[in-house]
Amino acid sequence: MTPFEVTRGDGPVVLGVPHSGTFVPEDIWQRLTLLGQKLADTDWHVDKLYTGLLPGVTMVRANFHRYVIDANRDPEGVSLYPGQNTTTLCPTTDFDGRPIYKEGEAPGDQEIEARRLAWHAPYHSALQSELERVRARHGVAILYDCHSIRSLVPYLFEGTLPDFNTGTNSGATCASQIETAVFERTQNAAGYTSVLNGRFKGGWTTRHYGKPDQGIHAIQMELAQKTHLSSEDTPFDYDEGKAERLRSHLGDILEALAALAPALARKTKDHPGSAS
Repeated sequence: MTPFEVTRGDGPVVLGVPHSGTFVPEDIWQRLTLLGQKLADTDWHVDKLYTGLLPGVTMVRANFHRYVIDANRDPEGVSLYPGQNTTTLCPTTDFDGRPIYKEGEAPGDQEIEARRLAWHAPYHSALQSELERVRARHGVAILYDCHSIRSLVPYLFEGTLPDFNTGTNSGATCASQIETAVFERTQNAAGYTSVLNGRFKGGWTTRHYGKPDQGIHAIQMELAQKTHLSSEDTPFDYDEGKAERLRSHLGDILEALAALAPALARKTKDHPGSAS
């Protein structure tokens, strides 16, 4: 299994999909508990959800499961949310804080580094290459990082998660026009709830690549899985009706981002170092 798949387009928007993959190498699979083998913390069907929404979009998708290594965590293991519960670069617990490895089978530092080199690094090398290719073509690249999670995860956050969770690390990772365009569309999506820079402010991918002054803008969208799954538990089936309703809003978001690209490119060219 290759670490990633790239669907290359000629537009200014790049979709990152780090958590929809379900591949786990056999030697790791055998060390997982039955709970771990459920792979419950997958961003189920997110790649399918975004496919075909925007002509010319590029998608970079990780094929491996986050239990192998989390493609949206700092490779140095630094916490994204200090003081809050979260999972690590190579998770040893699920989103409810329960062990996913059999006793004594969790990876040590040497194995974590080997996994980083085999899986995490190739995915990010591909993502970096696509962002640079798109920026060279358009003068700007807009990374939209695609995620989903159960709407109820008490270990990670209190209460029920909003349907749309937009993250820009408090505005640092993209131009204000991008943040506004996305958040306004989620606010105006009838029947859905939304928040900007709430529990999810943007993961390592968004924070690492989002350099507006260099012409790369990044924004994360964390969707509550109830918006497109028939159930947030086994078998995690894709609900066509829910998904099509949601896809109309996601398509509007991506179209708005693509439409902003020319003006952002001109501003970057005319005013290097300007982040908004």
